[in-house]
Amino acid sequence: MTTQNTHLHIKGVTKNFGDMRALNDIDLKVERGSFVCLLGPSGCGKTTLLRIIAGFEKANSGQLLLDGVDIAQMPPHKRGFGMVFQSLALFPHMSVADNIAYGLKLRGVKAKQRRDRVDELLNVIELPSIADRPVSALSGGQRQRVAIARALAIQPKLFLLDEPLSALDAKLRDNMQIELRQLQRKFGVTTVLVTHDQTEAMMLADDLVVMKDGEIRQSGSPATVYNQPVDMFVADFLGAANIIKAKSSSAGNISLLGVETHRKTNLSPGLEFDVAVRAEHIDLLATDPTTVHPTGTVEFMRNLGPSIEWIIAVRGEKLRVRSNASNPSNLEVGQNVDVSINADTLSVFRNE
Repeated sequence: MTTQNTHLHIKGVTKNFGDMRALNDIDLKVERGSFVCLLGPSGCGKTTLLRIIAGFEKANSGQLLLDGVDIAQMPPHKRGFGMVFQSLALFPHMSVADNIAYGLKLRGVKAKQRRDRVDELLNVIELPSIADRPVSALSGGQRQRVAIARALAIQPKLFLLDEPLSALDAKLRDNMQIELRQLQRKFGVTTVLVTHDQTEAMMLADDLVVMKDGEIRQSGSPATVYNQPVDMFVADFLGAANIIKAKSSSAGNISLLGVETHRKTNLSPGLEFDVAVRAEHIDLLATDPTTVHPTGTVEFMRNLGPSIEWIIAVRGEKLRVRSNASNPSNLEVGQNVDVSINADTLSVFRNE
């Protein structure tokens, strides 16, 4: 990421709540026009970081550089950011149009310009006929879109979202994720979203930031973070990963599940370590005594619609496997199968 494209630079930010350190020396560059997702388990610090960006919390140390200017001491209402939170915080006594125009009115925008902007946004969110409707009469998805339109009405410098879709049912949430991404691209606004939903983060993000215990464990494109996790936490937290015990063979290859692979390692022969392999990178084959694949036993299976998932017991490990074109769908619990792992997809972690 080049300096001239950096819109927001969170530089050395630390935050304490009493004796508890919520954020520890956070350094993150957000590219102009990008969609950044802060992902992590509850208590990892992602919402605290978003609140510091918004100005609702003050960092104990560090800088918040917007286009190179430190805004850490600037009050929230002067930052010019649009925000949507889980509660949406729409005004129930106001119409849809008045909700969307609220920020514009506070900024002294004239009535006609406010009406034009509201009409434009209602068309963008595909709700052109509800301007005079009370917010209380809207469905959950409609309220969600109105909240997004209100935040975008002021043409914000940054668009901040804190789990805004978590209260929606699965189908509506999926639809809203698509709409949110399309709106963000249409407006080109730099966006930071907090979520604990891995699928949501993978679908929305240009840059994915995985957090744990107040620190950034890894950031990068969703594909990079998913396929090249830097540690076992990232591998295990994002997607269905199997953590397997392995060791380096005398020939310098990775051995796991009693089988030596072709994958080279620079670790000392005999050294034990962990590897991660994604569930979709394991194939199940009909048992063949002439092959060198380790044999396992099907312990559990479930049909997920577009895929089938199995739990396979093999050499003391329990592997989660998701079907692909080469996996048979007629396996039964208790059946023996050969397990084939693509060694090129392994992520190797040196034990501490």
